Amino acid sequence: MIFRARQFTFTFPRPVLLMGIVNVTPDSFSDGGQHFDPAAAIQHALDLISEGADMIDVGGESTRPQALPVSETEELRRVLPVLEALAGQVKIPLSIDTMKPSVARAALRAGASIVNDVAAHRDDDDMWRAVAEAGAGYVAMHMQGMPQTMQAAPVYQDVVKEVGEFFSDRLERLAKAGVPPEQVVLDVGIGFGKTVEHNLQLLAQLHGLTRWRRPLLLGASRKSFIPKVSGNSDVADRLAGSLACACWGAQNGVNIVRAHDVAATRQALRLTEALAARRSAAP
Repeated sequence: MIFRARQFTFTFPRPVLLMGIVNVTPDSFSDGGQHFDPAAAIQHALDLISEGADMIDVGGESTRPQALPVSETEELRRVLPVLEALAGQVKIPLSIDTMKPSVARAALRAGASIVNDVAAHRDDDDMWRAVAEAGAGYVAMHMQGMPQTMQAAPVYQDVVKEVGEFFSDRLERLAKAGVPPEQVVLDVGIGFGKTVEHNLQLLAQLHGLTRWRRPLLLGASRKSFIPKVSGNSDVADRLAGSLACACWGAQNGVNIVRAHDVAATRQALRLTEALAARRSAAP
């Protein structure tokens, strides 16, 4: 299995890739405001790379529940200086976390190689044409609703089946828009229009969602369902639960983990992979 994102190519199986999170926002759920200044965001990205990040995901619009949208002008003002500076310094893929095709195009011109689209349930193909034109990687994430409303009352008959149907449909529509499968990563969208039970069902059945032979990305880092299961509500105390999800994902077909805490996640993943390799080699 191959994932291509412009000049970058990743061949699987291989160790799980780590996507480090850089939120250039004042209101993201776990680190809003910490890296809002471009210089702080750039330094944070470099720190994550030094901790072992294989790619960096830069976002300028919060997608937390009930987050208010920002204008195209403001989103570009936030992300472009960061992407431009990083593109001149680092040799790993940069991802733009955006729902706007115009922002994606500008980010790709600035040096991004991947578009991380939480609104992959879109009806128009403008975003996909931007990805096709650039030969970029594309993360198709499942979300029910939009950030402003997605957690109001999410309902599914069978969440795993419906997310699977979404993946099939997106791969078909992406191909028609000129984006071949080898440029696509699939993301079940933990916390995006899902209850705690929906999230747990998806995590429990991740391996069944590998049948499209496309890389699976897992973004469970610091999500609010963790304390709802474990009983600890402080965002700062969600690391252990985040690591548990990452390691579970690594054992169940996940190829990319999106994480805030790169050093700790990398250590947990490498140990999980080493143990899995020894188990496989045992007589």
